[in-house]
Amino acid sequence: MSSTVQDELAALRGIEQLEEIKDLAGRRVAPLTRPKSNLHVHLPPNFSAFETVEQVVKLAAEQQIGVLGVSNYYDYEIYAEYSALCRKNKIFPVFGLEIIGLSDQLCRQGVKVNDPGNPGKYYMVGKGITRFSPMSAEAQRLVGVIRRNDSQRMAQMTALIAQIFESRGLPLDVNEDSVKDMVMQRHRCPRQNVYLQERHIAQAFQEALFERVPSDQRGAALAKVLGLPPSNNGSVDKVKVQGDIRSHLMKAGKPAFVEESFIQIENAYRLILEMGGIPAYPTLADGTKPICGYEDPVEQLIERLSASRIYCAELIPIRNQPAMLSHYVKSMRRAGLVVTAGTEHNTLDMLALDPACVNAQEIPEDVKEIFWEGTCVIVAHQFLCLHGKCGFVDAAGRPNPEYKSDEQRISAFRELGAAVLARYYQS
Repeated sequence: MSSTVQDELAALRGIEQLEEIKDLAGRRVAPLTRPKSNLHVHLPPNFSAFETVEQVVKLAAEQQIGVLGVSNYYDYEIYAEYSALCRKNKIFPVFGLEIIGLSDQLCRQGVKVNDPGNPGKYYMVGKGITRFSPMSAEAQRLVGVIRRNDSQRMAQMTALIAQIFESRGLPLDVNEDSVKDMVMQRHRCPRQNVYLQERHIAQAFQEALFERVPSDQRGAALAKVLGLPPSNNGSVDKVKVQGDIRSHLMKAGKPAFVEESFIQIENAYRLILEMGGIPAYPTLADGTKPICGYEDPVEQLIERLSASRIYCAELIPIRNQPAMLSHYVKSMRRAGLVVTAGTEHNTLDMLALDPACVNAQEIPEDVKEIFWEGTCVIVAHQFLCLHGKCGFVDAAGRPNPEYKSDEQRISAFRELGAAVLARYYQS
């Protein structure tokens, strides 16, 4: 019988006795070599480069990833399979989530947070979540609101895009049900676990276009639908075609755009705490040009995060030049923030799982060390919370009160996380 989410959480809780791990941490027992880590990937049926959970775990094992963190939107049943496969391959599984929220104040002020196209739109991630099965009543309520709002919007956008294709001479048999069918077939998952994203819809129309139109005519056909000059690579580059459909039909001000209905960012923060996680801020930095006003300069961003009681930040280095990545990461760490890194893998591009900067440039070694520290902190938080103890932050988002300073707390959690990983790899 396959394991359940509860089985997997119990297995991780039982790595070793809590006091033994604390003793190892006190003796600074750590893995013999620093494992590669990636704390942000999306698993199917989220839109993902991967077709199955087995595929991502197999690639992680082949690429010697020792800690792998997942940050899915809105459904977490897949975490049981993910955890079981990670344990089988001696990869430590870190559970997370991603939420899109809205700050009314920043929206009114026209401030772009970490979405370069929409003022006030605010991505937030939760690291080291442990109470996602079963969820608390409040978590269930908030997730239910998110799912309903998002599902209604995706259905409306799918219908609008279908109308646009048909009105411009290219009728395609694509609707909400057929998009869900595509996701189910690609990822071999039940329908109830499928929550559509914009990328799913764009992929469905791209695939229908490629099936209906010969390769040498695709650029012209797509240009007619989008109202653009024919693209030189529109006939062959499916990822670019999907991006064009999103950019020219689905974004704000475009003909298939449907107003988004987000929860307030305060509720996104609350949801992460309800699920036992650490609220963390995903930082774009020079991943967009110009840098979003909320994030520039980094000193202002740090002040804003502190005022919002956010003590962890995350970057996706593939967006960043090494110098800018280093500037943001070191500034955040000096200010007492924990910093982590990941790859997302939320397009069809199959990147390496070991994070790297733009154009595969190496991450500076001192920045890698900060990311490794962040990995250990998240591992320790997840481990303690699984044992019913206070983690890096408490249930109200406050720093763990056992420690007198940020540095003392980060250092202690680093040592504990390293000890958890050392024991996990030996077990």
